[in-house]
Amino acid sequence: MRHFGHVAPEVRKRLFHREPCTFTADSPARLLSAALGATLYSPATRTRLADDILKQAGRGVVSMVLCLEDSIDDAEVGPGEENLVRQLTALADRPDADLPLLFIRVRVPEQIPDLVRRLGPAVRLLSGFVLPKFTEERGIPFLEALATAEADGGQRLFAMPVLESPELLYRESRVATLEGISRAVDKYRDRVLALRLGVTDFCSSYGLRRGPDMTAYDVQIVASVIADVVNMLGRVDGTGFTVTGPVWEYFRVQERMFKPQLRQSPFLEVQAAELREKLIEHAMDGLLREISLDHANGLLGKTCIHPSHVLPVHALSVVSHEEFSDAQDILRPERGGGGVLRSAYTNKMNEVKPHRAWAERTLLRAEVFGVANEDIGFVELLAAGLRD
Repeated sequence: MRHFGHVAPEVRKRLFHREPCTFTADSPARLLSAALGATLYSPATRTRLADDILKQAGRGVVSMVLCLEDSIDDAEVGPGEENLVRQLTALADRPDADLPLLFIRVRVPEQIPDLVRRLGPAVRLLSGFVLPKFTEERGIPFLEALATAEADGGQRLFAMPVLESPELLYRESRVATLEGISRAVDKYRDRVLALRLGVTDFCSSYGLRRGPDMTAYDVQIVASVIADVVNMLGRVDGTGFTVTGPVWEYFRVQERMFKPQLRQSPFLEVQAAELREKLIEHAMDGLLREISLDHANGLLGKTCIHPSHVLPVHALSVVSHEEFSDAQDILRPERGGGGVLRSAYTNKMNEVKPHRAWAERTLLRAEVFGVANEDIGFVELLAAGLRD
């Protein structure tokens, strides 16, 4: 699989200075964690789940979560498990099918080895499990169950803990909770692919819900948690993990309060009408701003609940030609001693030592999402994906 793999080769050649790399479920964890992109959630109860997975893969989705937790009613857990096993078994009978990375979101640790056992050979389609409401106390049993299931099933399985518990939100317990989470995920570091943020649960603790014109970063109590999670768990000194962006809840709004960002953007008029119609219809203005703020705050990838969110996440994750040029200059071997240099675009200062970690992260993102050609921006990437 590859990002923008659903776009025709001749179009990719026009869009990219360096095309996104190909990867598989067996690729190194460091690459996969960066490549997750827009992780699309789907209730495990969907009767056409196997067909949905294939359809979304054909539209550019590279990671999906099949959910047995909050997206379904308590009474639907048993039928959801049965449906999930049946649908994945059917997919396993289609060996030529192009599938995204697949994860199951469970409720309790016991579901992990039970589902692996029930899936049998079809477990080869799984990349891992999403672990809800993760803390040290609640999370360790999940990670132990995952290790057992991996050994029993003979299949590499990753964990993606969701950080969404009230203990993480409350000021008096936050640091201790983060320290506990850090101990738990460090102990099982080889199995933890990424950490996911459950902002909807954070908001529920205070009866809050951000509107379509607001981002998670406008809700200050939520923004403070994101900052602390990145501070303690997203460091680039070898101790940190990939932290993914929170879910965007909206996919259609009737009226917007603020002037849309897209109407301020200098993109080509020939594409403007089509894109405005599609993006306004699907309430993308706030989403685009939130994705940009995710990147600015050290997050990569995003939880998505609607297919229309996937392409904007991927398009905004592509590395610009300017970013790529700066990163390459900073990391040149002859720059190892540090110093300051003017950007090749002559518009900024690149300070080698302070910007090195940024440059390394940028080149990893460039590997999985590609580098845009010098004259290509977000709108061209988005338009190409929409047409395909």
